[in-house]
Amino acid sequence: MLRRIFFILHLIPLYLSAQSDLYPIQDYYGGGIGYSPMYISLDSIPGSDMMSALGLNTNNFDNPFIVHGGEGFTHIAGRWRLGGYAGIGSSRISNIMDVYFYQETNDSIGIQENSSPLASDGDKIVAYEGSFRPTVSAKFSLTLGAVILEYVIPIFRDLEISGGALMGLGRVNVSIDQHTGEAQWNDLFSNSYGTVSEGAVYYSIDSSYSDTDADSIIGVMQGTTLSPVNGYGGMTDISGTFFNFQPYVAIKWQIMDRVGLRLSLGYNQGTIGAGEWFLNDRKQIADSPKSTIQGLTIRTMFYFGL
Repeated sequence: MLRRIFFILHLIPLYLSAQSDLYPIQDYYGGGIGYSPMYISLDSIPGSDMMSALGLNTNNFDNPFIVHGGEGFTHIAGRWRLGGYAGIGSSRISNIMDVYFYQETNDSIGIQENSSPLASDGDKIVAYEGSFRPTVSAKFSLTLGAVILEYVIPIFRDLEISGGALMGLGRVNVSIDQHTGEAQWNDLFSNSYGTVSEGAVYYSIDSSYSDTDADSIIGVMQGTTLSPVNGYGGMTDISGTFFNFQPYVAIKWQIMDRVGLRLSLGYNQGTIGAGEWFLNDRKQIADSPKSTIQGLTIRTMFYFGL
C-alpha cells in the first residue's frame, strides 16, 4: 500500500508538468477577445433617496449590478499587456400607487387622519376608486469604456496571474417615468401645452371663467411656468459623465489552444462632481450633489485567443 502511495505521489508532478509546462523564458506574445460581464456591488445608486420619496423601493435595483461588455487584450512587451473594455448595463424598478383625494379641513399643517373611526378631527380623505392609478418607474443605466494595462506573472504555460487597472470614461443615466392609464400612439405626439397652429402654441383657459377672471388668471400665469394640459405622463432623464478607475487582480487559464477563461477581482471608483449632472443631456443642474460610482467588482471573461 505504501509503495502505491509513494508511486502516485511521484506521478502527480509528472502529470502536472505534462499538462501545464513551465512558462517559457523568452518573451511571450499573444492576445484574445471575448464576452466579459462585470458584476458591481455598488455602495449606492445616485438619487436613490429622491426615488424613495417618489414611492419607489430602491432596494429592488439589481444587486450586484451587471454590465454586459466585451474585452480584448494583447501583449505589448515582455510581461506587459494592453487591452480595452466596453460595456453597458441597466436596471429598472416600478410601482403602481394608491391614490387618495385630500382636502385640508383642520388647523394642523400636513395630512391628518381621523384619530378614530368615529372621530372627524382629521382632514377630508377619500380613496380613488378608478382604474387609472399612477405608475412611477425608474431606470438606472451605466456605460463604461476603458483601456486596460496590466503586468503578467506566469505560473505555467496555461495559467497566469496579473495585476493592473482599467481606466476610462463612464456615464450614468437615471430616468424617472410617471404616467397614468395606458399609452396611446396619437396621444404621445400631442403637444403637452395646448393646440399648435402655424408654429405657435395656444394654451387653453377654461371657458367657464368670465373675461375678468380669465384676465386675472392669465396675469398670474405670465410670470410662472406653464403646467402641461395634455399627455399621459412625463419622463425626466438626468445624466453625468465621470473618469472611471478600477484596479484589479486577475487569473487566466488557457483551457485549449485558442480558448480560455479569465476571472478578475477589483474595486471600481468614479465620481460625478457637484453641479456636473445634466437634464435631458443639455441643461446643467447647478445644485446637483456629488455622486460616487464605486464598489467591489468581479469580471469574468470567456475568450478566444492565446
